[in-house]
Amino acid sequence: MPFWKVTNANIYYEVIGEGIPIMMLHGFSPDHRLMKGCMEPIFNESDGWKRIYIDLPGMGKTKDYENISNSDEMLTTVLEFINTFVPDQPYVIVGESYGGYLARGIMQVHRDRILGTAFICPLILPEKQDRTVPSHSIIAVDQPFLDTLTKQEVDDFSSHQVVLDESNWQRYSNEVLAGCQIADEHFLEKIQQSYGFTFHLEDIIFHQPSLFLLGKQDAVVGYKDAFDVIELFPRATFSILDRAGHNLQIEQSNIFHALVSEWLDRVIESNRSSFL
Repeated sequence: MPFWKVTNANIYYEVIGEGIPIMMLHGFSPDHRLMKGCMEPIFNESDGWKRIYIDLPGMGKTKDYENISNSDEMLTTVLEFINTFVPDQPYVIVGESYGGYLARGIMQVHRDRILGTAFICPLILPEKQDRTVPSHSIIAVDQPFLDTLTKQEVDDFSSHQVVLDESNWQRYSNEVLAGCQIADEHFLEKIQQSYGFTFHLEDIIFHQPSLFLLGKQDAVVGYKDAFDVIELFPRATFSILDRAGHNLQIEQSNIFHALVSEWLDRVIESNRSSFL
């Protein structure tokens, strides 16, 4: 089982493929399976990428993280992993939800090393009361399938997804819920007390190809707040997907696949020398 020791954690990681490193950062509570489940099918059609999946401290199999107390220290830990695992190399980063917030923190330090960024339902404003979010809604229901689940499963499923059918349940259960069930809740509660960075994210203009994927029915982080940073990403595609909540990579998997593949093509096009 591969672990990478940094100052304040022993980080579990998985590496697939060879080529330009692409860091995968999942959100708050799940583990690397969230990113692996939605991203790996894309690389069946795209070579030249070294995919690096990690479990953030307090989540998945990562251990020895007890000295981390806030998001500043979470960011420092991820930066140390990157600096020691892919030292002095250009790389690409994909962040989902809280992972997207960490990615913007990483960009403050590694702006000249990052060849492209993708954000999946990114956390823009860490404090819930500051976010503009829609009320949770259900868009589509396969009732005969729901009748096969337990009440607890239905309650959890319907609280987090907006499309309730068998294929969405299987992926949600395997890629999201499985990680949440092994998360260190006590530790995560501590982090949530200092969820936002103590420093201001500078308004860096990032000129490399980027992608923002936002769920129209995302009741966790919403979609409107992301437009506050649109001018900072002149090479970004911003896409708001209907029939998609906070797990749009599952509920709109075909569009997700197409848009991420197109973004990877743009990253290669803009950085030809790095891919030779």
